[in-house]
Amino acid sequence: MNYYGGCSYQHTKYHKQTKNQWARDDPAFVVICSLLLAVATIAYCAAYDHSAAHAVFVVISVLLFHFLLTGVFLATCCWFLTNAYLREEAPNSHVVEQRVEWLYAFDVHCNSFFPMFVMLYVIHYFVSPLLVAHGFIPELLSNLLFMVAASYYHYLNFLGYDVLPFLERTTFFLYPIGVIIVLSPILILSGFNPSRYVMNMYFSQRV
Repeated sequence: MNYYGGCSYQHTKYHKQTKNQWARDDPAFVVICSLLLAVATIAYCAAYDHSAAHAVFVVISVLLFHFLLTGVFLATCCWFLTNAYLREEAPNSHVVEQRVEWLYAFDVHCNSFFPMFVMLYVIHYFVSPLLVAHGFIPELLSNLLFMVAASYYHYLNFLGYDVLPFLERTTFFLYPIGVIIVLSPILILSGFNPSRYVMNMYFSQRV
């Protein structure tokens, strides 16, 4: 997956050179992510839900809140933070001031979201019967899967902004990984199972 992140942001540099913008100029990747997310959610509904109307609600909720609105919120926060606090000061007035485009910030979210989608929607689906079971081992495995997925999201987020030559102190985007690493043992020892929590939150059938 490091190869995925490296190639994605290497292409970003070429895009800047050829199109004079950091962001993608088409929404194809967003559409693909949305379609894959819808298919994965439908698979969950087929396995864990007994109501077609509720399944439609779950699919819309996941697409709207998990991906789009959450992505818009995170992209806006990162866009504001980078432009307000992480840009290098221009050495003189003749240098063209560069800013992070909001669409680029949303691109970074989409790039970072995709590996998390693979882990928390695809891999998680196939091992969910084990992860939602009672006991310490399911709790441990579920927390580790969520920890790796969330940490990798923030790592790719860091790569997305670190590639921009006019930003500094981009290691700020790695700080959430430290918080995740500290919180994970606490959640495990407290008996919290994120898989059971999410499944119970979305599906009428309690697991």
